[in-house]
Amino acid sequence: MKKIVLSAVVLCSTCMLQAQNINKIINTKDVTKIEKVLSADDMQGRRAFTPGIDKASSYIESEFKKIGLQTFNGAKDFKQEFSMTESKNVSLKVLIDGKAIDKADVVSFSYQPQLTMTEKSDVQVVKINAGDKFGPKFYEYYQSDKNLLVLVDASFKPRIPNMRHIPQMTASPGGNSVVFVFGPTDATQFSIEGTNTITKNALNNVVGVLKGKSKPNEYVVFSGHYDHLGVGSPAEGVEHDATDSIYNGANDDAAGTTAVIMLAKYFKKLNNNERTILFTTFVAEEIGGYGAQYFSKQLDPDQVMAMFNLEMIGTESKWGKNSAYITGFEKSSMGEILQKNLQGSAFKFYPDPYPEQQLFYRSDNATLAKLGVPAHTISTSKMDSEPNYHKVSDEIETLDMVNMTQIIKAIAISSATIVNGKDTPSRVDSSALSRK
Repeated sequence: MKKIVLSAVVLCSTCMLQAQNINKIINTKDVTKIEKVLSADDMQGRRAFTPGIDKASSYIESEFKKIGLQTFNGAKDFKQEFSMTESKNVSLKVLIDGKAIDKADVVSFSYQPQLTMTEKSDVQVVKINAGDKFGPKFYEYYQSDKNLLVLVDASFKPRIPNMRHIPQMTASPGGNSVVFVFGPTDATQFSIEGTNTITKNALNNVVGVLKGKSKPNEYVVFSGHYDHLGVGSPAEGVEHDATDSIYNGANDDAAGTTAVIMLAKYFKKLNNNERTILFTTFVAEEIGGYGAQYFSKQLDPDQVMAMFNLEMIGTESKWGKNSAYITGFEKSSMGEILQKNLQGSAFKFYPDPYPEQQLFYRSDNATLAKLGVPAHTISTSKMDSEPNYHKVSDEIETLDMVNMTQIIKAIAISSATIVNGKDTPSRVDSSALSRK
């Protein structure tokens, strides 16, 4: 059987058409060109709500237009716009049974300009007691649509800094307020008075469409997020380099966004996709995954056959070159299909080697996965030892552009039978999903 040599990846003859074309379409020169633009200093770290993110959005849109994609649902352009509501607490005063509570022991979540609670209000008093599992209890109350006063045992005070880091930002603000008070065990009488500054800001995903031939109502999604941390805003625990204040995010996730653009170019050139392909670059992943959440609400999940979310593919994986891992590998048959399509090649997909990091739930695949879609993230990032993760040193010079190009090619080839409707991955059992 004749084999086609695809640089370092030797592909089976069933992929002959793709292999004959792929080197012309997906090559290191073009991959590097796009990566350089997205991770350049003049993008200013692509932080949400900054001119840098707008510049990146416009660049991606221009690439989608140049490739010849269609807009999503007949939109006027490739920008899928939505607004985010942000709440910033200005003042907060809490009295419980006549005792003033130190503001340092209170965390409130509210999208109301004026916050008022008393024992006579429509508010429930609930508790997180000593010995309770804090995480599940916190999320139960944090995600509630009721007005709650949550009395938290003082033993959980070390959790307060993490709670304060949760962005008070949403695309669909509720009318309720949830106030966590650490220390008191009972509240017969209470008074809570607060003010918040509420602002609305616009954001957008960038979405391009390649219509399917025989199965236009079945979708395959290729995605990555194009936002990063901006300028002079180091993540918690990251040392700030005073000589370089720009968080370029070359690997996280200009690399994934570059791959989405290159895959759009590739599949448009092939022009043989039976299913409709949605090429999506998400905004606001770094501040809560809001772009992916909005995008997911625009689709019927039953029509989404697979989602390939591409995140940090610019460095070698723990297995070296010609390899990547798939988060949630065991939750659907998608990984098995991809590996089958690479039979006879040097490339291999592995299950996620960092299960304790809960990566399946932390990236932009999570929203659709929770709706049953075989939605997985493909990555090479060594999450236990990635030296430039969320640092100003995450620049293009730290990436292996040749290997990254091979990864993009492997994704293109391995996804072919899903794009062409020959293979359909099994659905994710959403009822079995759990976060430890």
